[in-house]
Parts: sequence; structure tokens; C-alpha cells
Amino acid sequence: MSDRFRITLAQLNPTVGDLAGNAAKARAAWEEGKAAGADLVALPEMFITGYQAQDLIMKPAFVAHVQSELAALAKACADGPALSIGGPSVGEDLKLHNSYFVLQGGKIASVVHKYFLPNYNVFDEVRHFSRDMMQGPVAVNGVRIGIPICEDAWYPDVVEALEESGAEVVLVPNGSPYFRNKFETRLNHMVARVVESGLPLIYLNMVGGQDDQVFDGGSFALNRGGVPAVQLPIFDEVISHVDLERRDQGWHVLDGDFTTHPEPMEQDYRVMVTALRDYMAKTGFKKVLLGLSGGIDSAIVATIAVDALGAENVRCVMLPSEYTSQGSLDDAKAVAENLGCRFDFVPIGKTRDAVTETLAPLFEGTQPDLTEENIQSRIRGLLLMALSNKFGEMLLTTGNKSEVAVGYATIYGDMAGGYNPIKDMYKTRVFDACRWRNAHHRGWMMGPEGVVIPEAIITKPPSAELRADQKDSDSLPDYPVLDGILQILVDEDGSIADCVAAGYDRADAKKIEHLLYISEYKRFQSAPGARLSKRAFWLDRRYPIVNRWRDPS
Repeated sequence: MSDRFRITLAQLNPTVGDLAGNAAKARAAWEEGKAAGADLVALPEMFITGYQAQDLIMKPAFVAHVQSELAALAKACADGPALSIGGPSVGEDLKLHNSYFVLQGGKIASVVHKYFLPNYNVFDEVRHFSRDMMQGPVAVNGVRIGIPICEDAWYPDVVEALEESGAEVVLVPNGSPYFRNKFETRLNHMVARVVESGLPLIYLNMVGGQDDQVFDGGSFALNRGGVPAVQLPIFDEVISHVDLERRDQGWHVLDGDFTTHPEPMEQDYRVMVTALRDYMAKTGFKKVLLGLSGGIDSAIVATIAVDALGAENVRCVMLPSEYTSQGSLDDAKAVAENLGCRFDFVPIGKTRDAVTETLAPLFEGTQPDLTEENIQSRIRGLLLMALSNKFGEMLLTTGNKSEVAVGYATIYGDMAGGYNPIKDMYKTRVFDACRWRNAHHRGWMMGPEGVVIPEAIITKPPSAELRADQKDSDSLPDYPVLDGILQILVDEDGSIADCVAAGYDRADAKKIEHLLYISEYKRFQSAPGARLSKRAFWLDRRYPIVNRWRDPS
């Protein structure tokens, strides 16, 4: 019996539905592991299908295709190390399971089914899968490996049962998406499992963007007592060989690759870049455009777009009206020049005059109000969508989480677009992100170094510039107040009483609550965007559009 065991961890980026492409990635990782003398090459949860496949996983033809790809992969990887990979399977109970396959000797040697099915935040696994009985460890080259799949390791039950049934090492394959500070949560849970079981634990996570979610990697290995031995980078595709040594007290992970993770703002920014880059690549789009207003939101979105796709693939369009200030004109042009991307100037005055004239007989006897302001926004949306259609460039929308929350955006106007990189970033944090990007540059950014967002954009009072002398604060509390209340009502699911206890004015809190609820229909129709928190607007928050309840506290 050997006293050494090598596991090749394939922290890779699958694409949902690309079964052949994902299998090819697995095969390439297996080849690398084989060359390195690995005993086992491991890929993440649901890797063969990509994650999350949502209701696609419920199509029998899709699941059958998965099984044929796995069978072919097993035959292709017959001569060498075992290959473990996640995917769906139909069990002996004829029910669909979230499973993990060990391929060895040209066949599927073992199958483990997930026991705990998450049904919160972005997860709907109770809708898609059935749980099975707890299972024992899997033997690979004489080593008994316990395989709790993702959520199975968040509770003591499964790992405890594996240890009691003879597991010597724990391997946890994951499809765990990012939210801010989640790595610490994962690490704390895994340390608890190691302390409880006395077994070394290897945690493998996938990377890459899928719709609103980004899987952040950060795979790691822990020895007894929760002592870290390996820590892989976040967001990067990595193949790393993890060596274990049999000692008197059992298997021990030898010290290996160890990467320190960046601070939260850099992680948030990387998520927004990665989400857009992968959304584009996986849907087949090559280029984007956006309306560049001279304000802070469109400036950071333009910067994210250039960092994700390169300046040659980003078109910025200034669409001024008579209310657009000279400062905004100058600032928008400066952003485009700093980033090196195309800048088009398309005044909306003549189009607005034509619309005003067309509607004049119907509007006779009324006073100008929000209607006329929204017409400007919808004209801009129309012109931007025309450019998108003509040139095949996907339109980015630029509303931050504060605006998305309270409906401070025009549906079919500035909400028009295919993706919103800052959808889950509150306005106050947008300011922080701009300052961070001006001060930092990383190798994964395709944009230029240095100050790309002029200080004037960061310091001037925010305004939609849809009427003379307009400021956002005319309609909303100042953003620190607005964001503080939204943090309580949205991110913490708190009450009006909680807002008051935190020091906010009750009238402000009630106003924001009202705006939040009546804007649900807008969010229902809004573009997807990068998830940065565990209460993002989409799968994390599912409220009825028709809703008369208001907090009486």
C-alpha cells in the first residue's frame, strides 16, 4: 500500500449546456494529472453540465446526453488516474440526483448523490433534485475518500457518517457562487468539519460567470485542527497537484500552492469584470455599447466594460439634451478618451421635438411633468437599441442598486439593455469602486492603468439631468441615508422599526419602503447583473409584483 496519494484539483470554468466542451476541459485536466502522476483528478460539482443549469436539468433528453458524454469520457480516460466529476443522474429510485461520478478503468466506477439540497438564496435544488440515503466513502487506489457534495459539508451529519464508515480523506466538490466575504464563511464551516471528524479535507470550487453569478474558486486543503496547507487563487482557472502523505495518525496534506486573497473591493470589482466577460463569451456577443452621460454610474460601467473586453470592443455614446451640462459633456468625453474606446455624440433634441409635436394634441391642457422627463430617457433607449441592432453590440445598462431598488430609472429607457454590471452595487459603493479603480491596476484588467475616471465625476452632485438644475437629492434622501435604509430593508430583511433604531428618520424609511415595493415590476423586467451580495435583485429576492402590505411598525 502506497504512503503517498496525489489529487489533481481542476479549478475550472464550465459553460452551462456545453457538455462536449466541459468534457473536453475535464479530459485536458485529466491528461495534466496523468502526466503529473496523479491518483485522482477532481473537478467541481455539476461540472459536466455547468452550474446552475436551473430547469434545463429537468429535461430527460439533456440528462440522457449527460450520461452519454460521461460514458465517452470514462472510456477516453481509462488508462491513467481516476477522474471525478459532478453531474446529474437518475438513481435506482428513478429520481433525479445531484451526483458526483468517479470514472476509472473505462467506466463509471462509483456514484455519490448529494444529501442536503440547498433551497435558499439563488438555490432551488429541492425543485430540481431528490435526496438519497447517506453513502459511505469511495475507494480510489486503496484510499477511502469521503465525498460530501457542497452543501453536504455545511452540516456535520454527512461528514460524521463518512468518518464513521471508514473515510480517510474528505473531498468536497462545489459549485459555490460568490458573495462578499463568503470565503470566510466557507472556511469556518470546513474547519468545523475537520475538527469534528479528525480528517484532512480538500475543498474544490469552480470559477467563472453564469448569468448573474460568479463562481470564485479559492479551493483549499486543511489538515487536522483546521490547519491550512493549500489555498488556490480566487477567480482564476488553476490546475494544482495536492499531495497527501500517510503518517501514523492518518493522511496528511503536504504544504502546496498558497495564494493570499485580495481585499473585498478588489473582489467585487473582479466579479463585475468576470461576470460581464463570461456573459459575453458564453452568449456569443463580442462588443458592447452604453450611454455615457458624464455621471459616475456610466463611467464605472464603461471602465468595467473596457477591463472585461478591451477598448476596441466598447462604444460609448453621449446623447445630450438641452439640460446636459457642459461639465457632463466634458467628463463623458474624458472618460472615453482615458479608456481609449470609441465615443459617439448623438444629440436627442430633434427627436425630442418630433415626439413633443406628435403628442402635443393629446397633451393639450396639461403641464409638463415626469412624463416629459421620461420621454428623454426613452429616446436615448431607442437610439441606443438602434445602434445595438445595427452593429450587433450588446447594450449595457448602468443603474446602481440604489436606483434599481427605488425605481429611480425609466423602464424602456435607461433600463433598456442586456446586462448591468453594477446592478448589485449601492451608489455609495460605486463611488468607492471608482476611487479604487483609479488607484489600482491588475493583470486581469484589459483597460489602461492610472486615473481613468475624472475626479470631477466622483465629486459632483449626482443628477439625471432631465430638467433644469436637477439633483438626485430632489427626489431621494442623500445616498448615505438611502443606502443605509436599503441595507436594512433589502439586505437584512429588516423593518421600519429597525431603520428607526439605527437612527434613520421614520418618514424617510416609509418613503423608501413604498418606493421599493412599487418598483418590483420594473426589476422583474430589468437586465441581469453581477451578484455581489446574498440579497441581490433576482433569485435572492422574490417578492410579488402586486403587494399591498406595508410594515405597520
